[in-house]
Amino acid sequence: MLEIKNLCVSMNGKPLLKDINMVIQDGARHRLAGHNGSGKSTLVNTIAGDSAYTIDAGQIIFDGKNITNENATTRALMGIFLGAQNVPEIPGLTVLSFLKHSMIAHTHFNTGKELSMGEFLEKLESAREQLNIPKEWLNRYVNVGFSGGERKRIMLLRLVLTQPKLAILDEPDSGADKEVQQQIIDTINNMPNTAFLFISHQDAFASKMNITETTALDNGKIVVE
Repeated sequence: MLEIKNLCVSMNGKPLLKDINMVIQDGARHRLAGHNGSGKSTLVNTIAGDSAYTIDAGQIIFDGKNITNENATTRALMGIFLGAQNVPEIPGLTVLSFLKHSMIAHTHFNTGKELSMGEFLEKLESAREQLNIPKEWLNRYVNVGFSGGERKRIMLLRLVLTQPKLAILDEPDSGADKEVQQQIIDTINNMPNTAFLFISHQDAFASKMNITETTALDNGKIVVE
């Protein structure tokens, strides 16, 4: 699903990652490990297309296509989902509107067809019921006034709706209580067609994710054990 070849990354001229080589198989549950500052978030954000990072060398191959020079929007539409650790608040944009425009864009990109409001609402209701998300959350502004756990549940709603090929989750357990953590685990384990790359510092949480492989980083390099 994803192959990273000799990837070197910097920010404002400062080297952050060096010679990263990694493969994520279809349907993988791949854990990215390492202490704070080792380069984990830099790597996942680079894969997702964050323009703050500069790719100095190497390639990112996703689903057989070279996406090294593609922007974040194109990567998302191709099937790369990012559940960031710190998500912004968007006053004035409701969760419902955000999800609607996201689903319309994904449907048009992948099928060339327009998604009707009826189809969207049907998919949304199914996902909302699956995750037991209160209806009133849909009319609130994105992440405004939401607790850490509630933000994680909205992330899960996006995840279930878009059904990405690869989901990158940067510390999904952070700020979530045990109930929400279990919901995250259950959701991931019920998505066999999606490959997951995730960061977690909690071994007890990670152990429930049916990990298929672990890659450890230290000082911007992969640690060979």
